[in-house]
Amino acid sequence: MIAADTSTWVAFLAGVAGDDVLLLKKALQGHQVFMLPVVLTELLSDPNLPPDVAASLTDLPLLGLEPGFWQRAGALRAKVLAKGRRARLAASLIAQLCLDAHISLITRDRDFRSFAQVSRLHLLLSP
Repeated sequence: MIAADTSTWVAFLAGVAGDDVLLLKKALQGHQVFMLPVVLTELLSDPNLPPDVAASLTDLPLLGLEPGFWQRAGALRAKVLAKGRRARLAASLIAQLCLDAHISLITRDRDFRSFAQVSRLHLLLSP
């Protein structure tokens, strides 16, 4: 099982080519994709998102929060910030969700590298 961050979903929905998009397509065909609550919120925030696409996104299995999630997410973000790196709140939450579920993250966002450097987050990056 894997998850994709917002950057990959936006590229996928826009029909943009990329290794991450191909991987997401294959994972969707194999029913191997979890939706992350933060990503779902970001995607559903698009006022131009067609209703059928919104329905498809909400049909994906949604990862839940494990007890202690907020504390672990804060500690993870603190580790990245201590290195002098950028650590956006949404990215911190996405990274912690993937860590808790022991799943890889497909992304175009290179900011996630900082989280991978201070944790066991496994990234599948696209240039």
